[in-house]
Amino acid sequence: MGKRRRVAEGGRKTRPAVLGGMIAVVVGGAALGAWALYGGGAAADERPAATAGHKPVPAGPLTATEVRTAATRFLTAWQRGRVFEAAAATDDPSAARGLLTGYGKDAHVRDVTLTPGPAKGAAVPFSVRATVAYRHFSKPLSYGSSLTVVRRASDGRPLVDWHASVVHPGLKDGDTLVTGASGTPPVKALDRDGGEVTAARYPSLGTVLDGLREKYGKRAGGTAGVELRVVRGKASRAAKLSDRTLVELSQGTPGTVRTTLSPALQAVAERQVARRARASVVVLRPSTGEILAVANSGHGFNTAFQGALAPGSTMKIITSSLLIDKGLAAADRTHPCPKTVTYGGWKFHNDDDFQIKGGTFKASFARSCNTAFVSQAKKLKNDDLTRQAQQVFGLSRNNWQIGVPTFDGSVPVQSAAQMAASLIGQGGVRMNPLNMASVAATVRSGTFHQPYLVSPAVDHRTPATASRRLSARTLSQLRELMRYTAASGTAAEAMSGLGPDFGAKTGSAEVDGQKKPNGWFTAYRGDLAAAGVVQAGGHGGDTAGPIVATLLRTGG
Repeated sequence: MGKRRRVAEGGRKTRPAVLGGMIAVVVGGAALGAWALYGGGAAADERPAATAGHKPVPAGPLTATEVRTAATRFLTAWQRGRVFEAAAATDDPSAARGLLTGYGKDAHVRDVTLTPGPAKGAAVPFSVRATVAYRHFSKPLSYGSSLTVVRRASDGRPLVDWHASVVHPGLKDGDTLVTGASGTPPVKALDRDGGEVTAARYPSLGTVLDGLREKYGKRAGGTAGVELRVVRGKASRAAKLSDRTLVELSQGTPGTVRTTLSPALQAVAERQVARRARASVVVLRPSTGEILAVANSGHGFNTAFQGALAPGSTMKIITSSLLIDKGLAAADRTHPCPKTVTYGGWKFHNDDDFQIKGGTFKASFARSCNTAFVSQAKKLKNDDLTRQAQQVFGLSRNNWQIGVPTFDGSVPVQSAAQMAASLIGQGGVRMNPLNMASVAATVRSGTFHQPYLVSPAVDHRTPATASRRLSARTLSQLRELMRYTAASGTAAEAMSGLGPDFGAKTGSAEVDGQKKPNGWFTAYRGDLAAAGVVQAGGHGGDTAGPIVATLLRTGG
């Protein structure tokens, strides 16, 4: 069924007594015995100093003993149900006290056993084994978590750096754990052929199924069950994160939701992203906007739908449409591509400082010449690119309704050097594979069709629209640019054998702190459009390109 994701569950052979009706402790040190040999346990460092006078505030890196003692103090108190003592062992006692109290009171977690692993510097992993007990329902709960010890600046005391993820890795700060009637019935998601869509079959779709349940659970005809779940707080809601099931104590009756997913393409997408770390891809049908596949190699966050990354040179599709519209460029017209261009105090370079002497705009697009685009910044208004993205490509308006949460791209109004940078997909521009697949689909179909995963007819929602279409002149030249790039430019190797009815654009986006750029690739072939990104992977043609091309080839 289309249920929220669950953590692994495990049983236990013995059950310690419940303390205070909340959390139990393992008598005899079974869980914390590995560290109990050091310094007499958690309270050993809490004895007052025997000497008088002021002591210097400890500073510098934490010692192994300090890390071990601080972690043991916190874990022992938490395990024994001493919430105030555990909270006092953190650097945010108020927040810790609230979540640890709710762990027993609201989440109904009992019989907690915490087992620390070897510390890695200041980080201490630990396992949790417990029981979720609500009314006459009971199920085991087991998962791994970790904490980090920090030194408090005011007195040098080692404390646990408090975040909600210490209690459970699925929690963000401000989230809570609750056990009870779910309120939202489960859903059984179906693909376009009527087959069931599950996270077990398609691991990438866990977050998608969460979103489907949240939006359609109450209207799909199901009944709620009893479960332990993550209830998202204000910050998580703002980030469009859905509630998440951790343990299902009693099954509800699912309603049915049909999606537009293609089982064949989804299976290929899952395999393709699994071959690379931090890869994401989306496949669309340009003529309708139907989403045929979505996959991420990291399953905790749906980067494909909700990521906000600089798209690099794939943004030049939108910029090119703007320049052609304004008569500042034409596919076969000579266009400058110098080694560098300075604008707004920034010097912009091409990859390896290449230049194209006497070349056409088509040649600059196909080779992804940054300076060909930045050189036109002085002829543009600050809001020109924003208006083009919104009015023609339906982006940056936060109004897509695809059936699950999305980030709909951001092309803010900028000035000077930042405006110039946005022309080449840097600066403040942010996109994800869903957005860039839609851009390619708009070029292929000639008009923007808002992507969707669930038909708008299901809940009578109104899809987003664009206020104007590309002119016939601009559209034909834009297709020529992308076709030439797929045949003879930076996308040619990945798109080999897929022509002639095709088009593509590569991109690489530099990210602070990364040795390699994020590699982007967006393309269309026939009535398919796709886009992918491999974070910290390198050039798009080499990284995301093969993923996208394989899906276009599979879809025929």
